[in-house]
Order: sequence, then structure tokens, then C-alpha cells
Amino acid sequence: MSIDRFETLRKFTAARIGLGRSGPGIATPDHLAFRAAHALARDAVHTELDLAALAASLSPLGLPVLRVESRAPDQQTYLTRPDFGRRLSDASVTALQAREQGEEIAVLVAGGLSAFATASHAANLLALLVPGFRQAGLTVGPICIAPRGRVALGDEVGALLGARLVLVLIGERPGLSSPDSLGAYITVAPRLGRTDADRNCISNIRPEGMVLAEAARRILWLTDQAMTRGISGVSLKDDSDRVLLAASAQGQLLTG
Repeated sequence: MSIDRFETLRKFTAARIGLGRSGPGIATPDHLAFRAAHALARDAVHTELDLAALAASLSPLGLPVLRVESRAPDQQTYLTRPDFGRRLSDASVTALQAREQGEEIAVLVAGGLSAFATASHAANLLALLVPGFRQAGLTVGPICIAPRGRVALGDEVGALLGARLVLVLIGERPGLSSPDSLGAYITVAPRLGRTDADRNCISNIRPEGMVLAEAARRILWLTDQAMTRGISGVSLKDDSDRVLLAASAQGQLLTG
């Protein structure tokens, strides 16, 4: 009887390790599993976000939901012209300019490169975040949803809404084991011209990666620090784990 030396390791990773062989090629079940994963990744990139379903899932939050459009008129243009996905259409600029300003946090939910991720996780994550923002005394503006938006689109949205901080939830580029990974980006003082160095990112938000509760904890901590200190990106380190460990140690001392 042959012993599968990789069986134990496979319980701890989604990586394709120790694949079986059939002659010079991999075994049929492993080949078919790879083809299925590749198909899911392609579908994630090419599928457009269902805005009506997303708006319905966001309605329990009790916040206005606004549809905004980038300058990419369709998915094919969006994929081949990333710059179009970073700027709002003229009509969306006009619509946001007409809105009353004043909320401290602006939220943009975008399809990004995985509509699966956004549709699966964005509303559930916001259901944890919005009460946390309110508990911290922060006002949250309308939730803007964009079918073909890149991360930088949030800078223009936040600036037009006069927000102190913008939170972007967006579907991340899918991998062959993660077609539904959501990313969260936090930028203080949003405006055109901001770069990735100005943002904090929480990545791989999904049940098999960073679970929603943990992602919400980190986002709330980073948001509090960004609003308090007026910084984000490389100037703001995610020390939430250190704070959590220190609080846990202090609790053990008090109860020990």
C-alpha cells in the first residue's frame, strides 16, 4: 500500500502539493480540479456586479445607496484600461457634487476584479462596521456602489462628499484557490492624486482567509487611528494585534 506523505499537509493549505501522476501528466482528478479553479477565477474577473442585488443586501444598514459609474463603459474596457476605472464619469461627479456634505466616512463598494467577492462579503462586512463606526461617534455617508471601479475611485468619491476618510471595499484579483477574496482600503483626507502609499489595506477577506469579524476589528482600529492622528498608509502601522495582546495580558494579571 502506498502512503500519501502529503495528506496531512493538505489539511493546512489550499496549495496544490503532492499531486498524483498518470504517466508524464498529473492525475485526472487533480487536472479537472485545476481546470475548475481556473474557470472560477476567469468568471470572477469577467462577471459584472449585480447592483440591484447588492443594493438590496445593503438596505438593512439604513443608509442611502448611490450608484456611481467610472469612466469605463463596459467590462472589457474596464479590464484593458485600468485608468478609466480610477475616475468617475461626468454624470457621477455632478450627482455627488449635488449632495449635501458633512459625513465623516465615505464608503465605496466596487466590483473590482471579483464581483463574486463583493457580492458575497461586502454587505456582511459593512453590517459589522457601520454599528462600530456609529458607536465611535462617527457619521457615515451614503454607500456608493460602482460596478467597474478601481481602488483610486474612492479618492474622488470621498473628496466630492467632503469626507474625512474613505473606505473602499473591492473584489481582489482572484487566485486559483481564492476567487472570492475581498479587499478593504482606508485613506484619510481622500483627494485626487493619492497613491497606494497613502492607504492601509486589509486583504484576503473571506471565510477561508481573514474572516469577517477579524477584518472588521482591524478596519475599525485603523479607522480610529487614522481619524485621531490624521494619517494613513505607510505612516500608520497596523498595531492592533499588539494592542489586543497587551490588553489580554493585562486582563490575565488582574484576574491571576
